[in-house]
Amino acid sequence: MPFKRRQNTLKPYLCFSYILTQYDTVIIGAGHNGLVCAAYLARKNQNVLILEASEQYGGLARTVEFHPGFKAAVAHHARHFPNRISRDLRLEQHGLTTSKNIPCIGLGLDGDHVILEGEQLVGISAEDQQSFGKYNRLMRRFAEKLAPFWLKTVPRIGHNSLGELLSFAHLGLNLRLLGQADMREFFRMITLPMHDLTNEYFTHPGLKAMLSWDALIGSKQAPRSPNNSVFHLLYRMASDSSATTDVEGLITSLYTAAVSLGVEIRTCTPVVSIEIDQDGSGMKAVGVRLENGELVTARNIVSSADPKTTFLKLLGAQFLEIEFTNRIARIRSDGLVSKLNLALSGLPDFKGLDKPEGRLFIAPSLESIEWAFDDAKYGKGPSEPVIEITIPTLQRPDHAPEGSHVLSAQIMYTPYKHEDQWSEHARTELIEKTIDAIARYAPGIRGQIVSHELLTPTDLESQYLVHGGHWHHGDFALDQMLMMRPTYGAAQYRTPIEGLFLCGAGSHPGGDITGMPGHNAAKEILS
Repeated sequence: MPFKRRQNTLKPYLCFSYILTQYDTVIIGAGHNGLVCAAYLARKNQNVLILEASEQYGGLARTVEFHPGFKAAVAHHARHFPNRISRDLRLEQHGLTTSKNIPCIGLGLDGDHVILEGEQLVGISAEDQQSFGKYNRLMRRFAEKLAPFWLKTVPRIGHNSLGELLSFAHLGLNLRLLGQADMREFFRMITLPMHDLTNEYFTHPGLKAMLSWDALIGSKQAPRSPNNSVFHLLYRMASDSSATTDVEGLITSLYTAAVSLGVEIRTCTPVVSIEIDQDGSGMKAVGVRLENGELVTARNIVSSADPKTTFLKLLGAQFLEIEFTNRIARIRSDGLVSKLNLALSGLPDFKGLDKPEGRLFIAPSLESIEWAFDDAKYGKGPSEPVIEITIPTLQRPDHAPEGSHVLSAQIMYTPYKHEDQWSEHARTELIEKTIDAIARYAPGIRGQIVSHELLTPTDLESQYLVHGGHWHHGDFALDQMLMMRPTYGAAQYRTPIEGLFLCGAGSHPGGDITGMPGHNAAKEILS
C-alpha cells in the first residue's frame, strides 16, 4: 500500500513494506521536552532525529536577542526540574549548574516588601509567620505525596493493565500514609480556590497574593475561581529538586547531552505534515514531510508540539474519528500571559531593595489579581497589570552590554482574543501601563529604558508555533489533566494512530520547564 499524504499519493514504488526507515524515532520540536525525550531514547541506542522549525533549539525556553546586545528568554526560571532527569542524563557533566531557591518578593509601594527566601518570611506579622510555618509544612507534605505520580504514565480510564493499577495503588497508598486527619484535609484543600485557602491562614494582602501566584500563572483562573488552582500549586511544589536552574544553562546542557548520545538535531527545518500509511489493518505514522518537500521516515513519530497543532494541522482530521477530533478542538488553549522585555542602561533601583534579585511581584492583593482577570474575561487588557519581574542579567551579565541590564516581566491576564485584536494601540497601552506599574516601585526606570519588546499570546503563537500562545499547550484544569490530558485516547503519550506519540506540555503532567512529559513519553515508546 503506498504512502498517503492528505489525498495525494507518492511515487507508486515507494511502498511501506519495502522502505527501510531512516530513523528509529523522529521528534517534532526541539523544546526541552523534545530534547529530554530524545536523550532518553538515544540512551537505549535508538537512532533519533529532532526537527526544529526555528533557528534555535529550546522552544519557549530559548534565549533570544530582542535588541542588539540584549537577550532574554520567555521563561524566567526552571524551579522544579527533577533531579532524576538531571542524574539520568548526566546534565551536570554537560554544564548544568543550580543555585539555591531564589527569593520571592511581594513589592510594597513604600518599600515594605514581603520577602520569602527558602522557608523564611520577613515583612509580615508574627501571627502570619506562625501560620506560614503550618501552611508550608502541610502543603509540602501534600506535594511530596503527589510527586512520584508526575513522573509516571497516568493510568487509563477503564481496562487497566497491572502496571496502571499499581500506579493507582501507589497514589492511594501515598495519600493513605498522610493519616486520616491530613488525608481529609488534603481532599478539602484541593477543592478550594486560592482566595479561600490563603484567607484561612493569613491576613497580609501582599503575602496572600504572592503565595497564590504559582497556582494561577499561565492558567485561566483567578483567586476566586472554583477550580483546582490548589492542585496546580501542589504540582509546582512537587519536585525532588530544592534548587533553581538557570533556563539557558538547562537548555544548553540538554542539547549537549542529547548530541553526545548521538541525537541528530536539525534547526530551520519546519515539518508540514505527518505521513500516514493505510492498509486493511489500520493506520500507521511512517514519516514526516518537510517544508522543502523532503520525506523523512521513521518507526516512531513523536510530537512535542501542542495537541491542536499535532492533530489538526500536522496530521489532519481526516485520519481521526470525529469524536476524538471534537475533543481536541475543544481543548482550552488560549494564552493569557504576555512578556515584556526592557533593555535598560543600568540596574533599576527598587525602593527598599539593595538589589532586585529573585522574583519580584507587583500584586498588592488578591483583589488586584481578580480585577485583572475580570478585564481579561471580556477581551480587555488589564487596567492595573499584575506582574512577575526578574532581572536575568544579575545571573547572566553576558545578556546585556557591560553596565546594562534586562528587565523581564510576565504580565498576567492578557487575553489571546483581545477585543482590539492586539492592535498597535492595544499593544502600546499594555506597554505603558506595565511600565507605569513598575515605575511606582522603581521610580527612575523610565529614564533607563533603551528599548523594549512585547510578546502577547498572539506573538507567542506566531513566533514559537504554539496554538493560542499558551505556555502549557492547554489550561491546567480538572477536565484537562491526569487521564484527560490532552484527552482520553491520547493521555498515555500514545495516540489513535499507531507509531505516533506525544511528548509536549499538552500531555501529563503538564507545562512548566520540567521535562516530565518528555521523560514519560520516552518510557512509553521504549516499552
